[in-house]
Amino acid sequence: MKSHFCESLDDAIEVFSGLRTLESKVEAAASLVLECLKSSGKLLVCGNGGSAADSNHMATEFTCRFQGDRRPYPAISLTADGGLLTAIGNDYTFQDIFGRQVRAYAKAGDILIALTTSGKSRNVLTAIEEAKRLGVKSIAFLGKGGGFTKGAADIELLVEGSVTARIQEAHKFLIHAICELVEPGLEKDS
Repeated sequence: MKSHFCESLDDAIEVFSGLRTLESKVEAAASLVLECLKSSGKLLVCGNGGSAADSNHMATEFTCRFQGDRRPYPAISLTADGGLLTAIGNDYTFQDIFGRQVRAYAKAGDILIALTTSGKSRNVLTAIEEAKRLGVKSIAFLGKGGGFTKGAADIELLVEGSVTARIQEAHKFLIHAICELVEPGLEKDS
């Protein structure tokens, strides 16, 4: 009989093995991010719960640094301002918390990066739809079949699996893989 730890590890290995099918999409996402940042665009990143934490993490990797010293690049986590989130949620709807910020901050040449492990976050879908309306490209990190968000973004990184924790772990890996592909092309500080 396997321990819970070994079952979780086997599940993680299975989910991570499935990521090989996303290689070309990860490369396309990294190329889009690099082109955006080198053209003075910015990244707008959003998600709920653990995906909110991952969106903060991804924005930090570009605004601070990932591995080497380089100049900072603009990446804004749309989850970071509690006052703004609660004002939009209160004055409008929770579904609008990211879309309204996309409307405020996004311009052509920027990229929206949206994370949802279930694919069923209405506020994430609203942000993608608002980005599309503004002519802003989008990258979606999805799980559990993609839910009703599948098909909405320009590039989709759909992690196969049913356990939220394993999907989040895979999303974190994909974030780091994109950073590893993008960082060599970014301008270094002198």
